[in-house]
Amino acid sequence: MEMLFGNTRILAIKGDVTDQETDAIVNAANSTLLGGGGVDGAIHKRGGPAILEECMRIRDKQWPDGLPAGKAVATAGGNLKARFVVHTVGPMWHGGLHGEAETLAECYRSCLAVAREMKLTSISFPSISTGAYGFPIEKAAPIALSTVKEVLAQLRASGAGDEVPLKEVRFVLFSDRDLEFYTSQMGNSPQ
Repeated sequence: MEMLFGNTRILAIKGDVTDQETDAIVNAANSTLLGGGGVDGAIHKRGGPAILEECMRIRDKQWPDGLPAGKAVATAGGNLKARFVVHTVGPMWHGGLHGEAETLAECYRSCLAVAREMKLTSISFPSISTGAYGFPIEKAAPIALSTVKEVLAQLRASGAGDEVPLKEVRFVLFSDRDLEFYTSQMGNSPQ
């Protein structure tokens, strides 16, 4: 499914985020930035050792105790089709009473801030925190979509959206079930 929000196309597609040919893909990383399971492991495996080497430098120089949840950093894309990887650490789900929704929204804001800083025109997101971190997809999808639209609206209102246009934001979902949650939210969402 696709919708236009200002000058930006927002898409929800079924696929593998590591196959996307956008300027950047987002890694739902763990705080060590050293790879792991799920999307994180797949990105490190397909992207090759250059990503890990850059992540280790980031840990040494910027985040010696690990990247905090909600923050984002970028590395080169290594062997991936995307030129860059934006790494963010999503929240672990603890019932929703420990700021999980706010932290998840901050992940999307931080990634888009990095994309803007780097003057990227396209970015692909997985569904952050809905795998091993246990965030319910039915709660995560509306947060992801509304946060992206909120950031795009703020950029447009400030005039910055014209300065560095983010032309495409993709949500790349691994399963039909996940795609259904995102497309249903897009269908219910004012543009």
